[in-house]
Amino acid sequence: MKHILLICLICFASSSFSIAQNFKEEEVLIDVENGSLGGVVMYPDTKKKTPAVLIIQGSGPTDKDGNSAALPGKNNSLKMLAEALAESGIASLRFDKRGMGMSQSAAIAEADLTFDIFVEDAKTWLKSLLNNKKFTKVGVIGHSQGSLIGMLISRDEDVSAFASLAGPSLNISETIMSQLKANPNNPESIIKEAEDIMSSIRKGEAVENVPSYFASLFRPSIQPFMRAWMKYDPLSTFKKLSIPSIVVNGTTDFQVTMEDANRLYKANPKSKQFIIDGMNHVLKNAPADRQQNLATYGNPDLPLNPDFRMLIKNFFEQNLKK
Repeated sequence: MKHILLICLICFASSSFSIAQNFKEEEVLIDVENGSLGGVVMYPDTKKKTPAVLIIQGSGPTDKDGNSAALPGKNNSLKMLAEALAESGIASLRFDKRGMGMSQSAAIAEADLTFDIFVEDAKTWLKSLLNNKKFTKVGVIGHSQGSLIGMLISRDEDVSAFASLAGPSLNISETIMSQLKANPNNPESIIKEAEDIMSSIRKGEAVENVPSYFASLFRPSIQPFMRAWMKYDPLSTFKKLSIPSIVVNGTTDFQVTMEDANRLYKANPKSKQFIIDGMNHVLKNAPADRQQNLATYGNPDLPLNPDFRMLIKNFFEQNLKK
């Protein structure tokens, strides 16, 4: 039976009026071969053992709180997510990627950085939670690119529940091509050029002469990362997950489509799908207008969509606290 919920803002309106609390946060460092990975554990207000959730951010220079160095301002969406979990008596761990914030000392040259390193780093954090006697059960939340990483690490470890937030459903090469084709300003020659470059990268061939308009996608130093990322298919990966899982997307997310949500859900019929009305990619209320939508990416005063907030709290309460 298909479980899709189109949530309206009025449904859980009372949740938006919850009183903010100051929860204890503890900085955590894990030594790796070339430095330290840094993260923060947020604890609920209790002295008892609690469940914990690992929160994995999206692609690019995105920090532990969900803020991108490539964009002005902060949205603090993942920190707000941690606060919502703490309200439900659930601890959480969010971390900075190598080379950023608390993990600057573990930076790796871009040419040596691969997608698999991100997966292994997330697995290291997950194991730190699983081995910590303070925690009873452990769940995983993956946002955007973090959705695939979360799936990969959850299938091999003792994870009790998984949530995919705005997770792409296609191989990264397919995602890039669909975005390029969707832009009416891109001529067929540009599309063909991108296909040829990706074909070479997939084969393990270095493409040295990359046009300036493709530098952000295919510059030589990022090709090893892309090649490793291309190996993974979110649909087949999600299909292998047997733990309680949810697929969550918002109707005003212009980065990850409703088709992505539908494909992921169909790949794993045991999962449940939730479509949040009016929620965008950073998990907040936003209009469909692109510029107004983007403005929320730098607004730390705008709270999480209240219905999404309630959904996440309920899902992890049901699967980690019973």
